Amino acid sequence: MYIIYINEIRLFITENVPNAHKSGKLLTKKEFDIFQFYEQVKLSTKKTDYFLIADRPHEMLNEIATNLKFIEAAGGLVKNDAGAHLFIFRRGKWDLPKGKIDEGESPEMAAVREVEEECGVHIAKLGELLAVTFHIYPTPKNLVLKKTYWYEMVVAGSPELIPQIEEEITEAVWLKTSEMKKVMENSYLLILDLVAEKLNA
Repeated sequence: MYIIYINEIRLFITENVPNAHKSGKLLTKKEFDIFQFYEQVKLSTKKTDYFLIADRPHEMLNEIATNLKFIEAAGGLVKNDAGAHLFIFRRGKWDLPKGKIDEGESPEMAAVREVEEECGVHIAKLGELLAVTFHIYPTPKNLVLKKTYWYEMVVAGSPELIPQIEEEITEAVWLKTSEMKKVMENSYLLILDLVAEKLNA
């Protein structure tokens, strides 16, 4: 099963609807067109789940990817010695640091580089792969499918954060779980799902 995020929409590509997600709208592979679907849901502000039923979800995902501009990125959920996690504020939303994988880089290398560049910290330890996510967004020329590798990371102490202004990051903060209300109220559904899965594990 795969999930593609489009703003507040989750498109599940799956053989069967998971028991935990019985409420949602069913789509069939035969009738599905990613461009028509995007136009249908792009302005939706209501959290809605769609289920695209496919015998081979991986093949369906590849088919979608070949029709869009495909980009790979990497980032991290960073923890300090006080147990707080690093969040950035970019383009009006709370987010996690991430960026495109450069040619010749592994996802692990790119994740560390991007976090260090965007927040001015040194990653002391790269942890396990937390998740691989997909989301679709528009550019002036293309519709983009971005695949992002997310890693757990650790820094020593609780270093000062330096937001990378040229990447439109206006704030970088350490937040404990009890302080995350402002993030929960103004972030992307993808980020909320990612953080919730980790912190509730």
